[in-house]
Amino acid sequence: MRSRAFKTLTLSLMAGVMLASAAAAQEGVATGDTSSKKIAFSNSYAGNSFRQVMIKSFESMGAKAKADKMIGDTAVVSSNNSVTEQASQIQNLILQGYDAIIVLAGSDTALNGAIKDACDAGIVVVAFASGVTEPCAYVVDYNLDSYAKAELDYISSKLGDKPANILEIRGMAGDGFDKRLNEGVKKAFAAHPNYKKVGEVYGQWTATVAQKEVSGVLPSLPQVDGVLTQGGDGYGAAQAFKAAGRKLPIIIMGNRQDELALWKQEHDANGYETFSLGATPSVSQVAFWVAQQILAGKKVPKFVEVPLLQIQQSDLDAWLKTVPDGGVVNADYPQDLVAKIIDANVKKEPLPMVPAPK
Repeated sequence: MRSRAFKTLTLSLMAGVMLASAAAAQEGVATGDTSSKKIAFSNSYAGNSFRQVMIKSFESMGAKAKADKMIGDTAVVSSNNSVTEQASQIQNLILQGYDAIIVLAGSDTALNGAIKDACDAGIVVVAFASGVTEPCAYVVDYNLDSYAKAELDYISSKLGDKPANILEIRGMAGDGFDKRLNEGVKKAFAAHPNYKKVGEVYGQWTATVAQKEVSGVLPSLPQVDGVLTQGGDGYGAAQAFKAAGRKLPIIIMGNRQDELALWKQEHDANGYETFSLGATPSVSQVAFWVAQQILAGKKVPKFVEVPLLQIQQSDLDAWLKTVPDGGVVNADYPQDLVAKIIDANVKKEPLPMVPAPK
């Protein structure tokens, strides 16, 4: 009897070890052979500097992966904001035998047919930074609720819970990204009931537009303690406050060079402190490695949240040195960091941050 119980216990322990080993094998970088696999990037638009850096980030990471024999080949096609053209390009990539296609879609729904055809052909499809609704696609994207929460949480860390007036600069009316981020702002305000939104303008992620719109609304506003932004609008907001002779509130910056330079200038002059966060053009590298890791056998959830690149006061100088005049902060996402991001999503743990440059 004791012998049978001991045997049962031994088998249970062995099974436990096997299960633990299997689980552990899902963590970290998957090492299946992808040296002959081909990954393409279907891009909806390449007409601004952000998108051009996004393409270069994909191409540079793809070239290194090819040189390291981690991938067979890569390609990029752009459709000049035509979803019809982008759907046709995806069909051509299917015929050309690509093993994975990462997609920055020009529409949440108009490419669903082409994406479904790719999935049915056994191709891994990873949509990123867009709201593709075809369920066979993996999605790599930011959590915009976290974006808004980080902005108001920073203001709270400086002002505490005392009543404060907040101005919100939105993106472009009707835009999907703007709508989702604004929903996040509403949720974030609910966690800070003493904060009051005293104004809202559309800055179109552009410094000149933001400056004009903020200048137009400032005469009607009481003291403003904090400004929420969406990226590209912080510099213009600061110029509007300066022109009106008002003290600079806490303006959340969006990782643009002009914003960081102004932040540094104000900090050096009078100790001004703020915080910056935003998406990075190199999110294309995250999509690339997610596709490569799926091809290599890694179990990946259908949605992979990407951490926003955040810049604290202590890292300002280091990041500012890396960004060209008029540019936006960018960072490489190597394979091991993307594997950690995937694992954190699986385990629902805090996402690993992009380290500041040394």
